[in-house]
Parts: sequence; structure tokens; C-alpha cells
Amino acid sequence: MEFFRHTLSNGIRIVHIHIPNLVAHCGIIINAGSRDEEPAEHGLAHFIEHMLFKGTKKRKAYHILSRLEDRGGELNAYTTKEETAIHASFLKDDYPVALEILSDILFNSTFPEKEIEKEKDVVMEEINSYKDSPSELIFDDFEELIFKDAPIGHPILGNSDSVRKFNRISIADFREKNYFTDQMVLCSAGNISPARLTRMAEKYLGAVPESSGTDRRIPFTGYQPSRLEIDKGTWQNHCIIGNIAYDLRDKRRIGMYLLNNILGGQGLNSRLNLSLREKNGFAYNVESSYNPYLDTGIFMVYFGTESSTLEKSIAITGKELKKLREVKLGTIQLHRARQQMKGNLARGWENHESLMLAMGKSIIVFDRVETAETLYRKIDEISAQELMDTANEVFNPDKISTLIYR
Repeated sequence: MEFFRHTLSNGIRIVHIHIPNLVAHCGIIINAGSRDEEPAEHGLAHFIEHMLFKGTKKRKAYHILSRLEDRGGELNAYTTKEETAIHASFLKDDYPVALEILSDILFNSTFPEKEIEKEKDVVMEEINSYKDSPSELIFDDFEELIFKDAPIGHPILGNSDSVRKFNRISIADFREKNYFTDQMVLCSAGNISPARLTRMAEKYLGAVPESSGTDRRIPFTGYQPSRLEIDKGTWQNHCIIGNIAYDLRDKRRIGMYLLNNILGGQGLNSRLNLSLREKNGFAYNVESSYNPYLDTGIFMVYFGTESSTLEKSIAITGKELKKLREVKLGTIQLHRARQQMKGNLARGWENHESLMLAMGKSIIVFDRVETAETLYRKIDEISAQELMDTANEVFNPDKISTLIYR
């Protein structure tokens, strides 16, 4: 993989990989998310993402939505705790169309009051849909439990009280405090030369005034393990067990990814899937996840099960965590785990939209993109002892928190 890098005079960075396909992908990632919100702004980063599609100085909402769709393309966006992204997939000849519409909605949106009021109802329905889905809601509640009152623990969607108060002034204030050109990355994966892409970027993004901002985020500290049970009256019991984990810049994160993959990652041969589902039939959905952030991270095991098998499932999960703390992986086991992780990465890179967005996130966090060869080398360097040390730190039963929906 060869990545092209360039920085415009206003600080917007470009990262591109040539993909000789009919379909191309590009997006703009902004280093601003829900953890950058003030107490009265909960959900505002996500709300702004919605409002970017509601009208610009020269387009109404319908024309924005139709600009690429009429050509067989797609325009989309998402918000996380730490970034906001708008991105497009389109036929390779439509690069100018895609870059122009992305630039227009990001820098020329007018945020009409009428559309703001309508979109509040849309976001409220989105919040309500989560409340009707305990297997999704429990992840937000667990992060609130882990991170307590810290901004990083608040749900991305916000809450009904905060959303109802949003207006053009609050939108403008958030953008002024968080949308800076030196914290934006144009990422691209498609059949276009770096020179032509750069010329287009200069045309559609180069005139944006330069701006820069300092890191305003307060690092999370003070984690205290806890256990909480909530009566939801659900047919199934839902449970998450977890702990804080390594941040994005911690070198141990690669080993944590590998450990998580062994325990309950993508493969049906993960230890939790084999023990909880295949061997005992206690759970249909069981998974573990590791999400690193800039200054902290979170590890979670989730499963849904009958009330009669809840405590047994928790005990089995505890046994699997204990095995990883106390029993070092053998040579063959470690080799298989490494190969599986490499295969998962390779399959992910074949999804060029995901690759494009991952490149942009990497530039935001590290100001570089690592090649497959570099990542494979780092995976091969992970030792069984390192995994055991990581397991003893992150899976320490004295540091584990538990959230249960009954």
C-alpha cells in the first residue's frame, strides 16, 4: 500500500490511496465529537451532523440529497465520541461532484430554523429507538457507568432535554469552538491521480480560511469499578462486564486488540462464543469489544441470556478471563491468533470505504498511516507473555465493572 499525503495552505490534510476500481470513496473527518460538548450541549455534535444535510447557501435539503444519489452515488455521515465525518461513495468520474458537495455542506450550511425544529423530532425518534433496543442501549449506559460524569461517558445522541434546546446560536458556537482546518482530513480511496485530487481539493477546499485550535479535552481519570442492576422488564437479561483499557497511543493496544479477538472477537471460534453459545447454549449474542480513545479506552464483554442462566453465564465469562490471566498461550495457539487477526485486517481493507475512513482517522490521531506490512510486523512481535500481562491488568477481577438489565 502506498499512501499519498499533502497539506493545503489552510491546514487541511489530504491522504489518498489509488484503487483502480469503478467506484471511489472520499470523506472529510473533523476532530470533534460528543466528548467536546459542554454540559448544555449533549448531543449537539451529532445534531450538527444531521443538520449539515438540511440546506446551504445555494442548495435546499432535497438538492443536497439528490446531488450524488441521482448519479448512483451515496452521501453519508457519522458522529463518534471524538470525530465527525461526512463521506461519499460514487462512480470514479464523479470526484468533482463529490468534493464539491462535501465542501458545500461542511462550510456553507445555513442551518435553517425550520429545519432545526423538524430535525429535533427526528433525533428524538432516534433516541427512542435506542430505548426500545436494550442490546444497544446497554452499551451507552455502561460507558456512562465506567466514565461517570466525564464528557466521554455521555451518549452521542444526547438526551431529550438538551436536544430540545438546540438552535442556530448553539450550532454556531460549537462549530466555532471545535471545527478547525488543521483538525480536518480529506481522505480518499479511488481511481484518481494524486495530482488531480490535489487540484480539486485546492479548488473546493483551498479557499476556506485557515483556523487552528488547541486540545481542549480533559483526560479521564478516577475510574472506580462498580456493579449496577436495572429493572428493564425485558424478556432476556442483558449483561456487560468490562474495565477501562489502553488509549490509542499506547503501544500495548495492538496486543489488547489481539487478546480481545481471542476472547470474543469476530470469529465464531472465539472462546466466549464456544463456551457460552456452542457448549452450553446460554446465549445467542455474545461478543467482546475494545474501543480505544485518545486518552483512555474501554473493554467490554456483552451477552444476552435467560434470567435462569445469567449467573452461570457470568461465571463462565469469569473463567475465560481467568484462563487468559493464568495460562500462557502455546506457540500454535499464538500463531493461529496472529493469523486470524491479520486475516480480519486484510478483509477489512478490502472494504475500500472502511479503508478510506480508517486512513483519515489515523491521520487525525497519529498524523500517519501504517502499511499492512508494518501492522503485520507489530502483530508478529506480540509475545504470549505480553498477552498474559495485558490480561492480568485489564481482566483483573478487582477492577471489573458489571451492568445488568433484568
